[in-house]
Parts: sequence; structure tokens; C-alpha cells
Amino acid sequence: MTEVYTFGVKSGQNTAMIDITGEVRNLVRESGVKDGICVVYVPHTTAGITINENADPDVIKDFMMEINKLVPMWDGYQHREGNSAAHIKSSMMGFSQTLIISEGRLMMGTWQGIYFMEFDGPRIRKVHVKIIEG
Repeated sequence: MTEVYTFGVKSGQNTAMIDITGEVRNLVRESGVKDGICVVYVPHTTAGITINENADPDVIKDFMMEINKLVPMWDGYQHREGNSAAHIKSSMMGFSQTLIISEGRLMMGTWQGIYFMEFDGPRIRKVHVKIIEG
């Protein structure tokens, strides 16, 4: 059994780290797949997906502070749309994550969460989740 699900994520800022762990867990549970893999993918060139700590909100603040220092919004970029920083950040993050499903649950560490990374908001975005039994 292979299922593909799509849901929307709404960002309220130019850059944001949005926890989507609950949505992905619900899709895995609803799929009924007991063992397999779950691929979380964003079809956008200015957004990404990452896994990081979700216990302390200061991790998000620190992460966003540092990535914005590494790739500032304006730095003499040539891209006419003015969102080169977003393209660079999304490529650094990556556009997908693959997780193992075991006994009907995502195999994640105690402190791990799945994050949608917005780098060119605010916008409404899509997240695709493919659940593969096996």
C-alpha cells in the first residue's frame, strides 16, 4: 500500500519554523500502515523540511537567528525577485525528510519534531506526505 497525502501550512512571517509533527503523525496513523517509510516533501524552492528539537522553543529562536545571520535577507544578490536568500536557505535545509514507520508510529527521538521551514513568507504552502508500506 502506498498513499500520498497533501496538507497546507500557513506562515505568518517572512521566515518561520513551523512544527508539523502532529499532522504527519496523524496521517501515518490514519493510513493504517504498520511498517514502512514516510517521506515528507515540500514542492517549493523557497521552503524546506528539517527535523530538530521540539521541546524547547528557544531552539527555534536560536536556529532562525543563526540561519538569518548565515544567509542575510539582502546581500547584493542578483535575482530579480528579491528572494535569493530564501532559495539559498531552502537548498541548505533540503526539500524532504524520510522517516521510518514501525508498529504504526514514526520512529523519532524523544525530543525530535518535523518542521516546515518558511523562507519567503507569509504564504500558504503545500506539504506532500507519501506513506509506503513494506
